[in-house]
Amino acid sequence: MCISGYVIDLLQLWRSINPTTGPRFAKSDLNLLQLIKAGKEGVFYKARMIRGTCKGHNMFTCKISKQGVRPKHVDTEVSIMRKLVHHKNILQLLDWNTTEEPYVLIMEYVSHGTLRTFLQTNRLQLSADPELQSLLTIASYHIALALQHLRSKMVIVHCDLALRNVMVNKFPWEVKLAEFGLARDLTRMTSRHSSRWRNPRRVPLRWYPPEYFKNNYYSFKGDVWAFGIVLWEMQTFGTLPYPNLETSESVVYHICIGHKNTNPEGCRPEILHIMRDCWLEPYNLRPSFTDIVHIQISVPFAGLCGC
Repeated sequence: MCISGYVIDLLQLWRSINPTTGPRFAKSDLNLLQLIKAGKEGVFYKARMIRGTCKGHNMFTCKISKQGVRPKHVDTEVSIMRKLVHHKNILQLLDWNTTEEPYVLIMEYVSHGTLRTFLQTNRLQLSADPELQSLLTIASYHIALALQHLRSKMVIVHCDLALRNVMVNKFPWEVKLAEFGLARDLTRMTSRHSSRWRNPRRVPLRWYPPEYFKNNYYSFKGDVWAFGIVLWEMQTFGTLPYPNLETSESVVYHICIGHKNTNPEGCRPEILHIMRDCWLEPYNLRPSFTDIVHIQISVPFAGLCGC
């Protein structure tokens, strides 16, 4: 091999592993096709390239940051997503452009948007399906697998687990955890109890555990609490948690004094039991995601789970 060819190969290798290299696409290359959801800090679209593909993908999910989002925050999100590659239940990062606002993340394509929208849109059809509880159990099992993968990395907590942040490619077999804008890599933090742990941006209060409000503490067990809320959302077809509470203050007070969401109608006892275990206090009594995955395998749908 000639020297110039060797240098080019090294440069390509460096670009493939270095998260600070320049983008491989221009924003003018993007064709935004359909809005998937609008979050506090970014907007998700179904999109494609006007010319060519993105790493061989003709269609993909595109997240465009809102004005004022700091580049350091986006770089952290990219870094976390790069650690979570190659899991079927986590939305995979394909490319990104953080050279100037608005910042853009390109992720794998999903055909049905968020799980919350999917359940709300198909509520009548799903409600008439005698296998509804099996379908919801399968979907929740795959979400738990994604969170078990986060925990296996030892350092990552999601901090924004909600039905709106789960994407659907094929229900219930292909559901994918998304939205890592609030996720935390604990190796980058000096203390999980420090004031730095409290996020300066507004957090999703209705999904947060009581220890966050009482002690400014969020751990892996906080994600477990939020998983219980997600199970409740699924059973109620995307109903807002604590639907009778209108203000942030009332929600926080309600959570801190130990009140829980009411039992959803028609929910399997096994799933209701997991839900309630996710809301145990103190937080160290809650199951791990490995425990949850094993419990859900024992539910009589194991032959359908596609594992």
